[in-house]
Amino acid sequence: MASETTAARNPADRAWPLWLAGEPAPAASGRTFAVHNPATGQPLAQVAEADAADVDAAAQRARDALDSGTWAKLSARDRGRLLRRLAELIERHADELAELETRNNGKPIFESRQIDLPMTAAVFDYYAGWADKIEGAVLPVSGPFHAYTQREPVGVVAAITPWNFPLLLASWKLAPALACGCVVLHKPAEQTPLTALRLGELAAEAGFPPGVWSVLPGYGPTAGAALATHPLVDKIAFTGSTAVGHEVMRLAASSNKRVSLELGGKSPNIVFPDADLDAAARGAYNAIFYGKGEVCAAGSRLLVDRRIHDVFLAKLLDRARRLAPGDPMHPKTKLGPLVSQEQLDRVLGYIATGRREGAQLAIGGERASVPGHERGYFLSPTIFDQAQPDMAIVREEIFGPVLATMDFSDFDDAIARANATSYGLAAGVWTRDLALAHRAARALKAGTVWINTYNQYDPAAPFGGFRQSGFGRELGRPALDLYTETKTVWVNLEN
Repeated sequence: MASETTAARNPADRAWPLWLAGEPAPAASGRTFAVHNPATGQPLAQVAEADAADVDAAAQRARDALDSGTWAKLSARDRGRLLRRLAELIERHADELAELETRNNGKPIFESRQIDLPMTAAVFDYYAGWADKIEGAVLPVSGPFHAYTQREPVGVVAAITPWNFPLLLASWKLAPALACGCVVLHKPAEQTPLTALRLGELAAEAGFPPGVWSVLPGYGPTAGAALATHPLVDKIAFTGSTAVGHEVMRLAASSNKRVSLELGGKSPNIVFPDADLDAAARGAYNAIFYGKGEVCAAGSRLLVDRRIHDVFLAKLLDRARRLAPGDPMHPKTKLGPLVSQEQLDRVLGYIATGRREGAQLAIGGERASVPGHERGYFLSPTIFDQAQPDMAIVREEIFGPVLATMDFSDFDDAIARANATSYGLAAGVWTRDLALAHRAARALKAGTVWINTYNQYDPAAPFGGFRQSGFGRELGRPALDLYTETKTVWVNLEN
């Protein structure tokens, strides 16, 4: 294998096999597929392509590890030690992993190295602490009985993760699942599998036993469908689009698998007239342009009180004009390329639709040219004004740096417009009025409400959505419920 630095900078210089039950392996079919660098549009590496045969082999090994292998005999405290050791390895290899993430996803290296990697390590460290604290309870039942509950691992977990935060969102599923004693089959998005495969290697270095951890890069209709229908898989944890989440749930229903879904969003960001407008403009800017807008909780609908609309929009546009797409490997770049040509075409299609439906294009709206990266998938930061509730750019998730701005008349109008969506993942509120802020947080139909901030996350803070944004909560104590079963035990004390 090439050195770590060379592998990150030149992923084509090494092989990228499957990580099958703790070991590198070619795909059973022998097939590979290309992944690309979004900044150049050029192939980055060839990766082994998993399909149903590989899923079956990994599931068999996982079941053996869970039922009778080393993992089954490992104490909860030792599981925690392994997770903490992995967190330390992630920190030790953070430069390498960040560079690999940026080359494969296109996000600025600042985001990969300073945001994603530290939190990925923190998530594994956080759940390391939970591993030996998953407890049952003694129940005050009637009669001469001793009754208690115990929490047991749900079993073989298939984690299907997206391309926007390849390493970080994998940790949100893998860390709690392993802390609970489950074994994992991880299918990363086909666009961005490289850091997932490298994480599998680091897990083996940390000491995770054979069979416990597989990484199966491949496509949804083959590898993904095989995971969702495999009889040895007990649980599907999926993050991705709402449409694909519906399909995953349909496939999993055939064998009554447990499912948790973290899906799309069309999150409102509400600016009341008493807000600190400079702070709110900075927050609205970060809410849509952080992560290239390829963020499930992106503040893609901006609602501004009409009394301050013009002043506020001017502040926001002033910031947006200074945001130039650039080489994601440059440390000062704040807006990298979209992940793929397909995603760029999708976002440009929504921009064309927004213009056709009558929204006012205030800035951006076209593909950007970055010197030396002419074939990269760059898009100028885009803001629409005077958007209307029935427009596609207001109703549908775009997943790019495109903001739809609307005004509102009063509190009730703001909440009605904010809740006029099939989604319910997140929302933002900007005001100096504490009582109004809490009223808004209570009224908004969203799994997370940020007040005078946006896009804040922590391993201890649960995250998930209402309605079409999914169900189940990742992070924090509630994530343990996704990966455990509750068993009730009755003992007759009179025999």
